Amino acid sequence: MSNKGATKSAGSEPTLGTDPFKDTVQRLRETFNSGRTRPAAFRVAQLEGLGRFLREKQQLLQEALVQDLRKSPFESDISEIILCQNEVDLALKNLQAWMKDTPASTNLLTKLDSAFTRKEPFGLVLIIGPWNYPVNLTLVPLVGAIAAGNCVILKPSEISKGTEKVLAEVLPQYLDQSSFAVALGGPEETQKLLEHKFDYILFTGSPRVGKIIYQSAAKHLTPITLELGGKNPCYVDDNCDPQTVANRLAWFRYFNTGQTCVAPDYVLCSPEMQERLVPALQNTITRFYGEDPQNSPNLGRIISQKHFKRLHELLSCGRVAFGGQSDENSLYIAPTVLVDVQEKEKVMQEEIFGPILPLMTVRSLDEAIDFINRREKPLALYAFSNNSQVVNQVLDRTSSGNFGGNDGFLYMTLPSLPFGGVGKSGMGRYHGKFSFDTFSNHRACLLSPSGLEKLNEIRYPPYSSRAQKLLRWAMSSHSCTLL
Repeated sequence: MSNKGATKSAGSEPTLGTDPFKDTVQRLRETFNSGRTRPAAFRVAQLEGLGRFLREKQQLLQEALVQDLRKSPFESDISEIILCQNEVDLALKNLQAWMKDTPASTNLLTKLDSAFTRKEPFGLVLIIGPWNYPVNLTLVPLVGAIAAGNCVILKPSEISKGTEKVLAEVLPQYLDQSSFAVALGGPEETQKLLEHKFDYILFTGSPRVGKIIYQSAAKHLTPITLELGGKNPCYVDDNCDPQTVANRLAWFRYFNTGQTCVAPDYVLCSPEMQERLVPALQNTITRFYGEDPQNSPNLGRIISQKHFKRLHELLSCGRVAFGGQSDENSLYIAPTVLVDVQEKEKVMQEEIFGPILPLMTVRSLDEAIDFINRREKPLALYAFSNNSQVVNQVLDRTSSGNFGGNDGFLYMTLPSLPFGGVGKSGMGRYHGKFSFDTFSNHRACLLSPSGLEKLNEIRYPPYSSRAQKLLRWAMSSHSCTLL
């Protein structure tokens, strides 16, 4: 396969002192300045190309995801490829409406003028994707950036090597290479890339790296969306069917081997509920993955030895209720539940990002909410109860980027809902029209007639008290309702 369209091919080294991205950045900026990406027809053509890539290279993407994460075709479809295709279809269906100017109301002073908001592209966009959902979390933002009329440099994660190769070598064949490029490399190359001025940056990854991206963007005052992680709480009320909770909780916790930024990261429940929930979870995990999960085709693997070693260390926290088996050679960690976990233990201090679920006991709903609110605002928060008032209390008295009541992260499948974090878990929103809006400059516009200058004399010096009163009335919010 050709590597045309990718900047710095995998394994190559730039000459000392050279900038491997200079020509690419310059080429794409020249394309944007030419106006080539602005017409709706061009945007539609690029979106259609991306859609064809997803359909024609579905098997290739699935094979890459098996290579990177041993992700099953089922999980690859429902959490990666289908969601990307849905975003493309939605953008194609609604692009003309999204691009239209949005009329704005006027006051008496501007009654004869035309006021509207125009959604114009920012320019050159940088999208930095993660390794855990390397198709979804890289291409869904790309849909919004293309729909908004931008040129894009895509930086897939070098850790998910199989997917990176497909995105670098195959995707550019489906898109206009004067307006799109893929940048390759690790942290050093990414830092080099960030030395360039971009008009917008979207990064998905850890808070630690997010701070580095944020600092680099600040040098150029570049607007940015940060999709970060965090420890996502899950409150389980006593008024629940433990088996139902276990089914839903286990699926979302161990989906993609727990390597999901919105997965439930720990459970808060009463000691009585814990006694009921633990055997229910064990029953569920056995049904999902069999007596020997290591041989299950439905359970993936940890992305790398580095992450495996970090997770293996977390297994020593609290007490293993069940699970806990591991195999470093195959990067396997069994679906595990920990109990008797203390707040100060490492498993409660960092995002787990693996198939480990700690349970902590609380005495009441109020104690659970206090515990959640003492910590950084999470990317996601979950509450299970047969009593809707309990779920609503958790929703009303906490803050998070996303919320799920009596279920997990199915909100991720709805492009009608915005996705993003708050506080340490991130900033900015995308998905569906929110992606288009994120990558668009919302330009306030007022067009006035060139004549009728006599009407403007009231605002010119020398000022008078009569003119001041008239202008105050004309500019007031209720002045137009009098007409």
